Order: sequence, then structure tokens, then C-alpha cells
Amino acid sequence: MGRLVLVHGSVTNGAMTWGAQRPLAERWELVVLDRPGFAPGPAVERVDFETDALWLAGLLRPGDHLCGHSYGGVVSLLAAARSPELGSLIVVEPPATRAASGVPAADEFGAGAERVWRDGPADPELFLRGFLQAVGSDWEPPTPLPPPLAQGAEALRRERGPWEAEIPVEAIRAQPFPKLVVSGAHHAAFDAICDALERDLGAERVVLAGAGHAVQRAPGFNDVLEDFLRRSDAPRPPARAGGRGGSGAGSST
Repeated sequence: MGRLVLVHGSVTNGAMTWGAQRPLAERWELVVLDRPGFAPGPAVERVDFETDALWLAGLLRPGDHLCGHSYGGVVSLLAAARSPELGSLIVVEPPATRAASGVPAADEFGAGAERVWRDGPADPELFLRGFLQAVGSDWEPPTPLPPPLAQGAEALRRERGPWEAEIPVEAIRAQPFPKLVVSGAHHAAFDAICDALERDLGAERVVLAGAGHAVQRAPGFNDVLEDFLRRSDAPRPPARAGGRGGSGAGSST
């Protein structure tokens, strides 16, 4: 089978984020990326979803399945808009609040995050704990933070806020590859964002409760992911142009 490219979000690097997906390496070529600024690489002055999207797009190959979690989901959405030869796109609770602009839960979440980044504590560990609470994570990081987490917490403080991201939903929807949006049924803002992306991308949608924001660790995630990947790799019938019973759109589920 093909490559499954896994893109982590904030704070934790690829290995820490995607540990539950290691068994998939028996059937897929896993490419677990570490975004710029995260261990074992050096720190960076600024973490920016647009810069990371350009970096990611340059690493992708035709047929790759691209899966991004949280901030990495925002990065993956932007990279996917530039990558029509992807095998598929999977995003897991990306905090792209502008995608659900006008929905109170998403608007309030974006405004609250902006206040936290502007007024939150300068100490990276304290900032990290407030961030985890805000996104609905029950993870309790150790004190003091080990070096990779300390670097991730510093990177978190230097992030460009994902509430600024403009997701080019029409461009992504027009790409021929299948799309899947996954949420964890734990936070109204993430539910609203994922609802909007499901609608605007013409994506499949799965809800997996039990792991908070770390939906990739929820029971059944790997089974859902593999089913989607296999169906995405299956030969696709050519779209019918007009004629009885066909509009040329087809069904995404």
C-alpha cells in the first residue's frame, strides 16, 4: 500500500502524537513528520501555518494519504489545496475557526484563543497547561517539562494563531481526492468547525468519542482510518457527464 503522511499539531512532535498509529506500519508506509521548530529539530523564532503548508507540500508525493491533527490539520488543509495528486486527505479537529465563522461556539473559541495568546502567562509550562484545558485535553504533562515538551511549549507560544487561517474550501473541494473529517464529540467549537468542513469540502465525517482532542487515540480510530484509506485507494469509476440519473457529482460516502 501507499504512504500515510502524519502531521502533528501543537506541543508534541510526530512520535509523541502518533504513537497509537504505529501498528499501521504493518500495512502502510508511515511517514511521521516533525514540523519545523519541534524536537529533534532546532527551535524556530516563529511557527506559521502558511510557512509549514509550503514546507509540507514540498514533501508530498503523488498518491500520498495526508492526515493532520489539530494545528497540523490546518497545515494539511492548506497544503492539500496545492496537491491535487494526493490519495486522500484526513483532518482531525483542526482549530480553523474561520471555517465556521458565524457559529457562536467557533467565534467565541477563536476570540478566547486570541486573548490567551495575547495576555496569557509568559512561562511556557503555565501557558501549556492553560492551552490544554482550553482545547479539551485531559493530558497532564510532567513537571518539570522534559526537553522535547519544553521546546514544544515554547513553539506553542510562538505560533501564528490558527484563528487567522483562511481555509480555501472551494479549492480543496475541487481536488479529486477523497476527504475525511474526524472529531471527538467533546467540544462545541471543534464540532462546529468539523461540521462546516464536512459541508464545504464535501467530506466524509466520523465522530469518535473517548479521547478528547487526541481523537487519534480514541477506540476505533485506526479501523476507521484504514477503511477510508482502502476505499480511497480503490479504483474510482469515471464520473458520468449528464444522462439519466447522473449529475456528474457522484457520492462521497
